[in-house]
Amino acid sequence: MPGAAAAAEAPPVPRLFEALEAPLAPLDRLPRALWLGGMTHSGGELAGRLGSLEAWREALLAGGLPPSSAAWPEAELRQAVLEVFGRLGLPGYCADQPELADTVLQGLLFHLDLVVDYRDRGDTEAAAQARAVDSFAADWAERCGDIDELVGAFGDLGDLLKNTRWDALRGLLRSTEWREVLRIRALIERLPELARILRALGRARPTDELLESSQALQAVVEQAEVQRSVARRVRVPDLPGETRGVQRSGRIARMLPAEAMLLGHPRLRLVWHARRAERTLLAYEDDDHLQEDCLRPAPVLRPIQRPAPERRLERGPMLVCVDTSGSMQGGAEAVAKAVVLEAVRCAHAQRRACRVYAFGGPDEVVEMELGVDAEGVGRLARFLGQGFGGGTDICGPLERAIARLDEAGWELADLLIASDGEFGATPALAARVGAARRERGLRVQGILIGDRETIGLLELADDIHWVRDWRRYGSDAGKAGAGDADSRRGVGTSANAPTAAADGGSPVHSSHLTADYFPGALRTPENRAATLTPEAAAAAIRAGRHRGESP
Repeated sequence: MPGAAAAAEAPPVPRLFEALEAPLAPLDRLPRALWLGGMTHSGGELAGRLGSLEAWREALLAGGLPPSSAAWPEAELRQAVLEVFGRLGLPGYCADQPELADTVLQGLLFHLDLVVDYRDRGDTEAAAQARAVDSFAADWAERCGDIDELVGAFGDLGDLLKNTRWDALRGLLRSTEWREVLRIRALIERLPELARILRALGRARPTDELLESSQALQAVVEQAEVQRSVARRVRVPDLPGETRGVQRSGRIARMLPAEAMLLGHPRLRLVWHARRAERTLLAYEDDDHLQEDCLRPAPVLRPIQRPAPERRLERGPMLVCVDTSGSMQGGAEAVAKAVVLEAVRCAHAQRRACRVYAFGGPDEVVEMELGVDAEGVGRLARFLGQGFGGGTDICGPLERAIARLDEAGWELADLLIASDGEFGATPALAARVGAARRERGLRVQGILIGDRETIGLLELADDIHWVRDWRRYGSDAGKAGAGDADSRRGVGTSANAPTAAADGGSPVHSSHLTADYFPGALRTPENRAATLTPEAAAAAIRAGRHRGESP
């Protein structure tokens, strides 16, 4: 047993090839995507190259450049590569983006591995290195421009830049549909109210996660200790004071007279000295008391301010109904597309689900769940690149949106309707929307891309946000027919048109024209109570009754 214990405590026996495998230890820390390029690269020693590759990756993930003492690449080539990294700002792109950092290093390994091929074709060493660095710089200058476009359009990109999806994404960024996305993104900057409206959508609900950035404080009573002064009496023995009795002691001043008599006897005095040495002389016992103040800990209850443990609020999903009918052509079409793009941006930034219903005439409903990934960006680009046309039927998308509220995860969704308001919902559908608002707390926001609030929009929306200057965005599209569509809808092209319309604003002073001039057309409770059924109206006419007369 002692031998077994000693063997258990002994260090493990080195493996046969451990010393040979030690230079490859960085491979355990490098991602598999860099193994092949790191091991087969033609420049530098294998061990130093793998260690330098690991240092490059760590520095890029931290948003900085690697140390200048790295063994790979060699000094002259390394300085040229560092200048390219600094000029393009690659460390800033790669910060906290492992997939992108790995893609950058793969590209660097590929281009620097071509130095040998360039030398075989007749280039000098310096010319071959410069040619490889220039190729790498040209490749990533183009990619950095694409990344800037994506960041400008969607903000945080998340997993969008994974290497497996980069080729498909680059093809999308060269399409004409993506040019339309960039145009609409520039339009959003001129419509900041859209972002404010969309950020407010979705009823907030608390989650199980604590909000670390919370600044709220609450008063909490906790038990603490304080030092309090306490008076106490301390007995001091042998201090002249009160006589209490007789005791054995070595104090000569307090011994009894019987003990003092021993000193006068020639032999008994030796007994006295022995008793004094042994401190057994009979003496008076006396003491005194002193009063002193001391500090003692005492428990108390003390109120203190502590951060309130607030729960992080998570906004619910968004349901967006966008009018894509023919009446939306021109500036209204551009604003409607801006609503969709901003909805995707807000949903991605706040980690929320977003479903878009693009509707036209009867049975013309396109339902899309858009996200910032390769497939979602492709669907978004195709949608924004399409032209609008057809009739208008709001019933189809509203029925789908209300049905979506019954599904798990969509109970707290809010609804946004972006339209010119030229539609009408059936009374039954308007009643269903009203029931969802009362029973489920559904909020319906309307974005009016037109000149007046219509009956259909007033019946459905809780609040209507008017984009007054929607006309001015039609001329930016550069599409054939856009100007004609805007002129048909009343843009100030004639001499009698208002100045506001000529500047892109609305030719009317208010969007409440229906409520101001046709209040009886609204389905308010008062109007419903005063409205007769067709049968009752026909009976009154046949009887010759007038308003106010009882049957």
